[in-house]
Amino acid sequence: MTTPETNSKPPSMRRSLFSRYTLIAFVAGAATTVGAVALAAATGMHHMMHSVMSADGKIDPAAASAHVDHVLKHLYAEIDATDAQKAQIEPLAHQAMTDLLPLHSQLLAAHARMKQALEQPTMDRAALESGRAALLQAADEASRRLVQLVGDIGDVLTPEQRKKLADHLQQMHGGAAAHAGSTH
Repeated sequence: MTTPETNSKPPSMRRSLFSRYTLIAFVAGAATTVGAVALAAATGMHHMMHSVMSADGKIDPAAASAHVDHVLKHLYAEIDATDAQKAQIEPLAHQAMTDLLPLHSQLLAAHARMKQALEQPTMDRAALESGRAALLQAADEASRRLVQLVGDIGDVLTPEQRKKLADHLQQMHGGAAAHAGSTH
């Protein structure tokens, strides 16, 4: 008596299914990664914005500029930047800050829309979706601008400095992930 084959699909069909599942897994993983980066950009921007807000809730440009200078000071030490590199990087970072500041008001408006939708006697799903879409759009814009800044700074650095920058960014990313998992 012969036993039936446990996998009745022909090898070419199994490879096709494997390829299809691999592609789906890759696309899902890429989408998750893009979403996580966008969320991290928005969250990082949101936290930075709290450190540069005045008591009345408005952005204090002097505090924002001081924050950028503080971050740059640490970056320069991490990558052993020369004075010439510092002179090129500083305006790039300050321009990025100027470009990112308006996104904060977009984030606040989206949060307000979502809060308002939740407070209504009848759930306004369209308003919730609108708020979600606005949050993602602001996060996407922030992410794009931050990646542009990293690329612009990378153009100024040597390959060894870019490696140090990449290691530093990885360390920050790992630290943020560990902090997010903590329970304080």
